[in-house]
Amino acid sequence: MAALNRRIGWIFVGFLALLALGVARAADLGVLNAGSLQKAAVTQQVVRDVIPATRGTITDRNGTELALSEAADEIVADPFLIKHPLTVAQRLAPWLQMPVLSVERLVSKPHTGYVPLAYLLPADRATQIMKLQINGISEVPKMTRVYPRDWFASQLLGTVHRDGSGASGLEFQYNKQLQGTNGLRTIVNDAIGQPISIDDVRSMQPGKGLALTIDGPLQEEVEQVLAGVGAQYQPKGATAIVMNPNSGAILALANWPRVNANDPSGAPAYAQANQAVSFNYEPGSTFKAITVAGALQDGLVTPSTPFNIPPVLQVADRQIHDAEAHGYETLSVAGILKYSSNIGADLIGAKLGPYRFNHWVHKFGFGSTTGIDLPGEDGGIILPVDKYSGSSMGNLPFGQGESVTPIQIATAYAAIANGGILRPPHIVQSIGGKTTHTPAGHRIISATTASELRTMLIGVFGDGGTASGAAIPGYQMAGKTGTANIAVDGHYSDSEYVASFVGMVPAHDPKLLALVVVDQPKGSIYGGSVAAPAFQKIVGWAVPYLGISPR
Repeated sequence: MAALNRRIGWIFVGFLALLALGVARAADLGVLNAGSLQKAAVTQQVVRDVIPATRGTITDRNGTELALSEAADEIVADPFLIKHPLTVAQRLAPWLQMPVLSVERLVSKPHTGYVPLAYLLPADRATQIMKLQINGISEVPKMTRVYPRDWFASQLLGTVHRDGSGASGLEFQYNKQLQGTNGLRTIVNDAIGQPISIDDVRSMQPGKGLALTIDGPLQEEVEQVLAGVGAQYQPKGATAIVMNPNSGAILALANWPRVNANDPSGAPAYAQANQAVSFNYEPGSTFKAITVAGALQDGLVTPSTPFNIPPVLQVADRQIHDAEAHGYETLSVAGILKYSSNIGADLIGAKLGPYRFNHWVHKFGFGSTTGIDLPGEDGGIILPVDKYSGSSMGNLPFGQGESVTPIQIATAYAAIANGGILRPPHIVQSIGGKTTHTPAGHRIISATTASELRTMLIGVFGDGGTASGAAIPGYQMAGKTGTANIAVDGHYSDSEYVASFVGMVPAHDPKLLALVVVDQPKGSIYGGSVAAPAFQKIVGWAVPYLGISPR
């Protein structure tokens, strides 16, 4: 009996010990660790989801979509929850379009609970993956940027980073307006993970759309023309700009080689840059109009002022020749532009002198950016007048020794076209439906000087002019060719050139201006034979399309 009582006593003591342990554990869970456990419980039941903002759409001036956002997902693995990695990999690999072993390595990564398997997967494929109901595989909502027309204006539009922020082009320049604001949503799940309440903490605000001044059909035509130049002359690159000289609106801006906006890494680095605003080159004879403009405005010459043009002009230690050998001849200022005489341009430059010449170079905007609403614009390289050597005025007046960009030349000639007003070019027409403000510009030459220049530049298309083959029947146009050697290791190359042409139509009341610049063409090198025909094709297509009458 005593033994039985002792056994019952021990059992009672054991129960008391277990009860004490239970009370201690309850106190630990309910009092000492209550805060942390409650927080853990909430995080297991409450999920905070980021709702990615829809990036603003970019359209041309007709409303055609050039860049837009689509729903996509990031597929994520939690290796801690994946018990059979090979089986999971075999099920996922076809949808991820990855080798099974590569997927297995990812879902087997030790010491981590977050392994991205796919970035920006199309929403339909992500949905199919989630239907597999694999424990440890989840999706994170994202947005992906899509360019519906692939190659169209790709260097202009630019690219975005993986996180959706702008990386280049308009995507970068207007990232703040385009990106919008992510939303935030709280989801409360029950014990088996089913949502029982959803609350929007912060609404998603979509980005603002950009409407460009670019005209889609004209842009496509310009790109096709440049593709033809690329096929025929195999240059390093080519650029074309078409603009309304009266407003500064860019109607087309194209670069060759083309780049697939949906696969920019497939093109060389040179091709990805927007050469229209960043390419530095010596302008050659297109600069002669600037020299003449300064002399006209200063009252030093008139279009009919004659100059005696020798076969060779000695300037300090340099001998200046014209492209075509000739004896002694007399040319008017108009003739100097028509036949593109280097010697004639130098003689006009001598009347200006270095200080007034330098004044007019800067007056036309060279040496500083134009202010176009695009990133990466270069200001060119203009020699300070106090750095001129004795021979500087032997090459500067005809466009050697200083560097410009295509957009600078187009903008300067737009001032000649519109009656003397230099205004910043622009490419964004509206943001979020609100028309953008465009600066009024300022006068740099008189309307009379601009008119005289246009009249003289008509001669370039006439018989004997440097672009006589680029005329369009029924239309009177004004323009200028340019052919410039490229400086290599401090010396001008005798095989590498930049060929260019800039012109306007109709000559006496221009509604359209176009520039073509071809970097290092092969076979032919002259602006009149390489760039002028491309100008003719662009303008010949554009004038009926835009409703510009011949007279």
